Amino acid sequence: MNVQEIMTTDVETCRLDDTLNSPAAIMWGHDCGVVPVVDDEGRVMGMITDRDICMAAYTQGLPLSAIRVSSVCSRTLRACRLDDPVEEAEAIMAAAQVRRLPVIDREGRLYGVVSLSDLVQHARPAEKKPNGLSLDRVAATLAAISHPTHATA
Repeated sequence: MNVQEIMTTDVETCRLDDTLNSPAAIMWGHDCGVVPVVDDEGRVMGMITDRDICMAAYTQGLPLSAIRVSSVCSRTLRACRLDDPVEEAEAIMAAAQVRRLPVIDREGRLYGVVSLSDLVQHARPAEKKPNGLSLDRVAATLAAISHPTHATA
C-alpha cells in the first residue's frame, strides 16, 4: 500500500508571513493539529503545530496577531512522496518522532498529509498481514514518537 492510498488530501495551508491567527483558525475549523507552511508555488517550507502556537503565545507574551508563522514553524522538514510505501512513511515518523508528514512531489509541492492516525486506521493484525503495516509496528512507531527526546528534571 502506498502513501497516496491513505493520506489526507483536503489540507489547508498557511504562509510564512501569516500571523499565528491563520493556522490557529485553520486548526479550529478543520479539527487538526498541524498546518503545512507553503510558498506561493505550493512548496512546503515547514510545519506548524498547535503546540508551536501555544508555546509561542506563552513564551512571547503576545497575541497571535502579533506573531508571524516564520518565527514559530519548524523548518526541519521530514516528508514522504505519493508513491512511497506506507511502511517508509511510518519509519520516517518513528525516526523523526513526528505524528504527521507532508506528502510532496519531487519539487516539494504539497499533495497531502499522512498521519499516525492514517496508519492506525489501515494497519492490520500481524497474523492477518505478515508483511506490511501491522498493528504491532504502528504501536512501536507510537512508542518511538512518544519517547522523550531530552532528559526532564
